[in-house]
Amino acid sequence: MLLVCSLCLPLLKTVAQTGKPVKGNLVYVDKNGVLRYTKGNAEAAFFGVNYTVPFAYGYRSVKRTGIELEQAIDHDVYHLARLGLDAFRVHVWDWEITDSLGNLLENEHLRLFDYLLAKLEERNIKILITPIAFWGNGYPEKDERTGSFSNVYGKGPSVVAEAPIKAQENYMKQFFSHVNPYTKLTYTNDPGVIAMEINNEPHHSGPKERTTEYINRLAAAVRSTGWTKPVFYNISESPTYADAVVKSNVDGHSFQWYPTGLVANHTLEGNFLPHVDKYHIPFDTIPAFKKRAKMVYEFDAGDVLQSYMYPAMVRSFRGAGMQWATQFAYDPMATAYANTEYQTHYVNLAYTPSKAISLMIASKAFHKLPRLKSYGTYPADSLFDVFRVSYKAQLSEMNSPEEFYYSNSTSTQPVNINNLKHIAGVGNSALVQYKGYGAYFLDQVAQGVWRLELMPDAIHIRDPFEKASPKKEVTRIQWLKQSMQIMLPDLGTDFTISGSNPGNSYSTTSSANTFEISPGTYILKSKAKSGFAVDANSKVGLLGLNEFVAPQPVNGDVYVTHQPHSEVSPGVPFTIAAKIVGVNAGDKVSAELRNSSGKWKTIQLNPTSGYDYSAEVPADIVTPGLVNYRIIIHKGGNDFVVFPGAQKEDPYAWDAYESESWETFVAPLNAPLVLFNANDDRRKLDIYNPSWRNNVIEYITAETPGQLVLKATMNKRAPQQTFGWQQVISGKLQVRQSEIGSFNEIVVKARTKGDLPVDIKIVLLTKDGLAFATHVSVSNQFKNIAVPLDSFKADSTLLLPRPYPGFQPLMFKAAATASFRLRDIEKMQVFMGEAANNIETSILELESIFLDKRK
Repeated sequence: MLLVCSLCLPLLKTVAQTGKPVKGNLVYVDKNGVLRYTKGNAEAAFFGVNYTVPFAYGYRSVKRTGIELEQAIDHDVYHLARLGLDAFRVHVWDWEITDSLGNLLENEHLRLFDYLLAKLEERNIKILITPIAFWGNGYPEKDERTGSFSNVYGKGPSVVAEAPIKAQENYMKQFFSHVNPYTKLTYTNDPGVIAMEINNEPHHSGPKERTTEYINRLAAAVRSTGWTKPVFYNISESPTYADAVVKSNVDGHSFQWYPTGLVANHTLEGNFLPHVDKYHIPFDTIPAFKKRAKMVYEFDAGDVLQSYMYPAMVRSFRGAGMQWATQFAYDPMATAYANTEYQTHYVNLAYTPSKAISLMIASKAFHKLPRLKSYGTYPADSLFDVFRVSYKAQLSEMNSPEEFYYSNSTSTQPVNINNLKHIAGVGNSALVQYKGYGAYFLDQVAQGVWRLELMPDAIHIRDPFEKASPKKEVTRIQWLKQSMQIMLPDLGTDFTISGSNPGNSYSTTSSANTFEISPGTYILKSKAKSGFAVDANSKVGLLGLNEFVAPQPVNGDVYVTHQPHSEVSPGVPFTIAAKIVGVNAGDKVSAELRNSSGKWKTIQLNPTSGYDYSAEVPADIVTPGLVNYRIIIHKGGNDFVVFPGAQKEDPYAWDAYESESWETFVAPLNAPLVLFNANDDRRKLDIYNPSWRNNVIEYITAETPGQLVLKATMNKRAPQQTFGWQQVISGKLQVRQSEIGSFNEIVVKARTKGDLPVDIKIVLLTKDGLAFATHVSVSNQFKNIAVPLDSFKADSTLLLPRPYPGFQPLMFKAAATASFRLRDIEKMQVFMGEAANNIETSILELESIFLDKRK
């Protein structure tokens, strides 16, 4: 009955677009499901970010800083434009702007959202609105009880029950009829708002006919306001309802991608390019789906700080036919020092410059790469068109005749240095030598005249993906004057540099292309163009010549970031490396070393670049046992800071009682190399568990006093079901490289509970994504089980952490081949349950895995 009534509405209000352009709309979806520009009919593509400051925790956290919210929005929107992004999407927190009946509340959140849209449109950033989030507004804090329909009914019932559906229909009509006070337009009539997605990640249940009806009713409510632009609906969150979703009257479908999972609670290390080799869509068997446009409403490489992922993801998106993609979520500059908004995501131009430049390159790739083109299988697809991604170089790169962008130092030569118009990067290249840690941009204003924009240094001092707190700084901003060398033919070697942003009166002339520079915006002129008049109010593209936005430091204290080696070889010097902020010229940095044989020594730590310090521990200290040490910063007189612990006291004073130190084990000669020990490595595992209800990992004690054992239990296992974990082991191998060639077997100390043996699979992964595997049969006797290293054979690997959504590939096998070499190994995977047997419950108790030298 309800379905019949919804179909009684006028045709315009109920059906998708006709496949023809509508005058006044920027884009339309043609009859083949391709998003095209109304003017000219060319294929359209949009790339950008989600951004949340008007709502929820984003709103509250920025407000607590004391920064005006409008100013925070202005700053972030400028940076989005600086990165060349042209798309914005957010799931509007209906939780904060509606009541239980769906009436729109004209409040501060809605006003700030309108302000944000107006500012985005000034920068030509197009907008896709998702008006229903369903989510509460608390995360990471507690939800507020607002009385909205999402608050009252919850996410699941809201797509099934009649009362919340009616409230949503009412809300849609009011929302799209609301007039933005800044643009003086409704969202329906605003040309900058080019499409909408009905809701965010719906969880469908019940009859499929009800799902189709729900979507049609909300689409009809939107179109009843005069909306004729594309309407999208999520198909990836409830994949078993895909057929019901496709039956609805919408123009396209939305997807998400989190190829490294979410909320690992630590920074993920290693090569994740295999995770983004392909974006798989399982709905092509539904005929009508082929006529729908495709968009990515959210994506990110969660918990990954490396800067090579975004262009690779874009390559796979375009190969799957996506025409809109928005990363989730761009961190507000005001709070990015602590990464508190969504701890599993972290990208901001000021605070993660390499990732931001990678995002910029990804935007270029999204617009340039053709739809539905494959570039092969990793590693062949690391080069595509004018783009390159490299795990080993930690690099995203674009190298075209007019644009040269790089997310980290690169040795690549520009393809046409004389034709370049735009350069952006971090670190060093053939064009720019700069030891600072901030991003820089060079845009040609005229021949021999360039605009330089330089961001302050961003130094990561804590893991940004651990538990977050506004009281915990994870990235330090520092403003320093540093040397820069720019080598552009039209500038020559002795060009002038003049500050152009407000308050920047700096002026100098380069010598041999080199000059001192602080963060800011500058105009660079060749000697031949010294008289060239530059209007400070003019623009390069969407950017004013004198615009500049950057944060000030939130803290200036000394801080040392250091990760000690767990174990090293005896008699071999090893390096202590640390990142240190807050030190000044003249401060002395040293390490006090003591070994367990009673020998001690103090060595100086010297700067190697920027904020990186290192020193070599001499061989005579590296005797079997322990090396304990602490790092001491002496700022003069009695002013000391000692790490670990940031103790502000003279460590040599008679009453100095703090004794905290780092420690490294020194292995005895010919000792095994431990890859996994349940005591030390239990917090370093990325677990794959397809059935958390039935499969359990716990840590218990067993036969050895003081030694934990990993106990993995599989209950009610399905045929061929796999359960296991992954661990990064490259660091353990690296510090004993001098012995690597002498290890010839891997030893597993384990047992099972039960009469039948349990088969486990050990997979060793190289830095290039190649997998080598062997099997180990574990009995019910706790013992060492040795397997020769030459038993490892080429195999496929599980992609861990598990990519989301779950219909993305779990297995991967690289296109390249190579021989097994232990020195190339980066990760170890351990799985149980793969071998077919009739055991309903399998239990593995694992104490350790180590490399040994078989006589």
